[in-house]
Amino acid sequence: MKIIYLFILFIIVALAQIFVPIQMVMDSESTIISGVAYKFKTRPIDPTDPFRGKYITLHYDMDHFNTEDSTYVVGEEIYIYLKNDNEGFAEVSQISKTLLQSETDYVTARVTYYYKGKVNFQLPFNTFYMEETKAYDAELAYAKANRRNLSNNVYALVYIKDDDVVLKDVFINDIPIQEYVEK
Repeated sequence: MKIIYLFILFIIVALAQIFVPIQMVMDSESTIISGVAYKFKTRPIDPTDPFRGKYITLHYDMDHFNTEDSTYVVGEEIYIYLKNDNEGFAEVSQISKTLLQSETDYVTARVTYYYKGKVNFQLPFNTFYMEETKAYDAELAYAKANRRNLSNNVYALVYIKDDDVVLKDVFINDIPIQEYVEK
């Protein structure tokens, strides 16, 4: 009788291990299909981590907001409400400690610094993972493109739907970074 219970438990665990990743992929695809795309301008920095693999760490130009509220605390979760500027890039329309009844898209972020009305924050989509063979070349191309910021247009394409966020790709001069590296 114990073997039957163990077999049933094994089947339940196996189904859970299949269901959870499938659900995660479906949620991401749903966000990409029906979410709103925003372009975030980036700044250079590129580490590699032996535990997490090859990736590009993205720092965004949009990392602060000026406010009259002086009660923000480092480490606190806040809501960043977005809009597009006249060039088509994301910018902060407002920030809040509580979820507002608003029609605009938002992301949650953490306060990293506060001083004299300036709230600095870190956006949650700051790592872009790459194929191992292209990661180093992409790292160099990304840093080089950001260093010569005069003529290069470097940004991350992020889809937002409700509180779900998917970092789809990083672009250099409107070319996906993986294609840019291949050239």
